[in-house]
Amino acid sequence: MECNPGCGACCIAPSISSAIPGMPDGKPAGVRCVQLDDNNLCKIFEQPERPKVCAGFSAEPDICGASAEEAMANLIELVNLTCIDVK
Repeated sequence: MECNPGCGACCIAPSISSAIPGMPDGKPAGVRCVQLDDNNLCKIFEQPERPKVCAGFSAEPDICGASAEEAMANLIELVNLTCIDVK
């Protein structure tokens, strides 16, 4: 499956614990990655500094749905379902 054009949901919704150029401590869920350009395309796509977790992600119909909005909703739901409260 190809990504939905201009989506960027996978670079916004989930947290990323790996260092990202410009975000040495990774990024929290719901925060836009600094490597997303104005068209929601990754500026470091296929570059060696791209985190392995990002390179390993592949677009899937169940996650991405039919639109950027659906992808964002699906990923936010997954984040909420997998979030662990540490007290």
